[in-house]
Amino acid sequence: MSDAKSTSSENSPAGSVPPRPLTGAMADEVERLLSGRTRDIRLKGELRGRFEERLWRQTSKVIRSWMIWVAFVDVLTLALNAILLPHEVVLSMIAPACLLPPAAILTAVVWSKPRPPVVQQASLLVGMFLILLSVALVGVFAGGEYYERHLSIMLFVATSAITIFSVPLALTIAIACYALCLYFILQWHNPLLEAGSVIAATLFFSCGIIATVVARRTMNILAQKTFLLDCRDQRRVAELADANARLERLARTDPLTGIANRRWMMETLEGLWRDGRETGVVAAMLMCDIDHFKALNDRLGHSEGDRCLVKVAGIIQSCVRADRDLVSRHGGEEFLIVLPDVDEEEAVAVAKRIRESVEAAALPNPASSVGPSVTLSVGVAFKSVLDKDVSLANLQHEADMALYRAKEAGRNQVSVFRRLSAAGQIAARRQG
Repeated sequence: MSDAKSTSSENSPAGSVPPRPLTGAMADEVERLLSGRTRDIRLKGELRGRFEERLWRQTSKVIRSWMIWVAFVDVLTLALNAILLPHEVVLSMIAPACLLPPAAILTAVVWSKPRPPVVQQASLLVGMFLILLSVALVGVFAGGEYYERHLSIMLFVATSAITIFSVPLALTIAIACYALCLYFILQWHNPLLEAGSVIAATLFFSCGIIATVVARRTMNILAQKTFLLDCRDQRRVAELADANARLERLARTDPLTGIANRRWMMETLEGLWRDGRETGVVAAMLMCDIDHFKALNDRLGHSEGDRCLVKVAGIIQSCVRADRDLVSRHGGEEFLIVLPDVDEEEAVAVAKRIRESVEAAALPNPASSVGPSVTLSVGVAFKSVLDKDVSLANLQHEADMALYRAKEAGRNQVSVFRRLSAAGQIAARRQG
């Protein structure tokens, strides 16, 4: 694992780094490994690197905690021995016992932050050798009943390290070999034991150590399988999120023109009106309709009609504010435009710019009675902050009425809906 990988792992919030998105080849490798037997899982290359990156912080924390605890227990045990044991026995234990704390603390320091893998692995191997040697030599130097007792303690220390250190199998095997070799060599020189007893005890403890190594290997494989499952799940979640995003875009987008559809526009406007209940909504609504579009379809065909719709939608979008104004295909050849926070003069200017730009595009419409090219009629309705009684439906109806008047007046023009004042409405009712 590289320094960069280790750094990102150490800074992750939960002690592990979530799997990054997989490339196609890596995703295929994950599926291949998961489709086989669990015991055959072997991570290689970048997958191996990502696995080590993910577990680095957790592994380093366990190793540091174990080293500090062993150093503390060693000092505490030496202090208790000084109280409970004969003075000459304690003196013989001091020198070998003092070897353990520095070895454990230095190893913990090396694993306190990301370093090159070779340095960290070497520190663990050297540190564990010195720790096991220190525990064994305490018994050898004390002699008597302490000789075999401390060798057994040394095997217990090795077994605990093998069990909890989530390190490569080669390091686990090395620690196991340290412990068994030290046990055999020092017991062979134990004057209280015969050669047969030494071999029998070594074989007995070897079975336990080997079983622990096998268990550690199984735990490593299961951890790798969990990593692979997480990688696959994250990939599937990402694919599902992409699919949902595409569906959401389809649900709110007109498939032909690529602009918003009627449903999305109405939902957005309802939210705008709802949010503006207290302060009022200042907005202009433009209803646009392509003149004689049915005749264009009949004369030039539906493919040309579709091309016309796409072009007109693009022209409309180019004439409005991309970050604020709302454009949708309202149905057929109609487009609905909402201009938030504009006054009436600005709204009319935008409507005229749209109409003139469509006409200037010179899209062919030989069946039109207005001219040889495609034209646009636009109805404009405006709501100021004072028009609090004007609902969304009212404003849309007024834009429709303005569009109808533009059509009646000869098409290819902008018509503005003029709302009567209160006095004007009373006078109109009286005349009626």
